[in-house]
Amino acid sequence: MNTKEKILMTALRLFARNGCEAVSVGDIAADLNMAKSALYKHYKNKRAVFDGIVAKMFEIDAERARLSGVPEQKRADDPAAYAKTTFKNLKRFTIAQFEFWTRDEFARDFRKMLTLEQYRDPESANLLRDCLTRGPVLYTADIFREMMDAGTLTRADPEQLALEYCAPLCLLIALSDGGDPDSRAEKMLERHIDRFAVFNAPRREKGV
Repeated sequence: MNTKEKILMTALRLFARNGCEAVSVGDIAADLNMAKSALYKHYKNKRAVFDGIVAKMFEIDAERARLSGVPEQKRADDPAAYAKTTFKNLKRFTIAQFEFWTRDEFARDFRKMLTLEQYRDPESANLLRDCLTRGPVLYTADIFREMMDAGTLTRADPEQLALEYCAPLCLLIALSDGGDPDSRAEKMLERHIDRFAVFNAPRREKGV
């Protein structure tokens, strides 16, 4: 990691443990054994550090989507990507999401930070919903709309269907936080996705 990345990782760890409001630029610099003036060369204030953490998360999310073969942008910005998304790729992305949010240090601390901050800061509450609840449901609903138009998914209310698809992911992430072995939770998620395909995809894709 370069210096800017080390600052972000250290700040995120402190934010996740103590909350953003309780952590100062001096605290971040001290944890890094760095002078505050040196830190200010990379980030002008604590808000800039927070924004850097959020930007890094969005970059990681886009890369994970790309590797899974699902859309990286909103439907309005890239409708063609939604039209060619397969259920197999969506399954791959969903499992990758579970692994990321439960096993990656950056992702776990990001969730912890926003969970603490949601009760103080409306922006953080919105970010948490965009990353883990409302955002995934709306994103999946847009993918399902295209699948319904293509005849590979049963015609239904796409948002309701997306809610049914995404809810176990959120629950299993929470169960993993509570001590359930990740491997057991991941197997449960895979079974859920496969059952969802059986009941909702009239022309189930081979190899899902």
